[in-house]
Amino acid sequence: MSVIAVESQISIFLGKYTPAVEAQLREARTRLRAMFPRGFELVYDNYNALVFGISPTERTSDAFISVAGYPRWVTLFFLHGADLRDPHGLLEGQGKQVRSVRLTEPKDINTPQVEALIAQAVLPYDSVFLAAPSLSTIVKSVSTKQRPRRPRKFNETRNS
Repeated sequence: MSVIAVESQISIFLGKYTPAVEAQLREARTRLRAMFPRGFELVYDNYNALVFGISPTERTSDAFISVAGYPRWVTLFFLHGADLRDPHGLLEGQGKQVRSVRLTEPKDINTPQVEALIAQAVLPYDSVFLAAPSLSTIVKSVSTKQRPRRPRKFNETRNS
């Protein structure tokens, strides 16, 4: 699929959100992509959220960080976050593996504390990224059944 076709499809995915969340997710995606000029951006328009993952390979299992859009917020996920040192207590979650940081604003990705977490998360993949091609985007999956991307109250207001 061409870059134009992929970006057109992503624009459709993003258009399901409120303008505010769409803008936040677009900017968070842009900031995350800027940190990783090599590798693969893996896109999942899942049941619960639109997810942009970063991986040094095309394999989903190699993704280590992602940004996801929900009806009311955007979250940065560390897919091996349970292993990260978090001296500032930013990471949320109690699972065996994944931790996250809810982004108040997309620029939160570029705070020193979050950048330190990202630096830790990418460390095991440094050599693989060096060998990876320039960043390219792959739409990995699109769920036919999805939760609404806009808060219920927003949908009711728009339909009235």
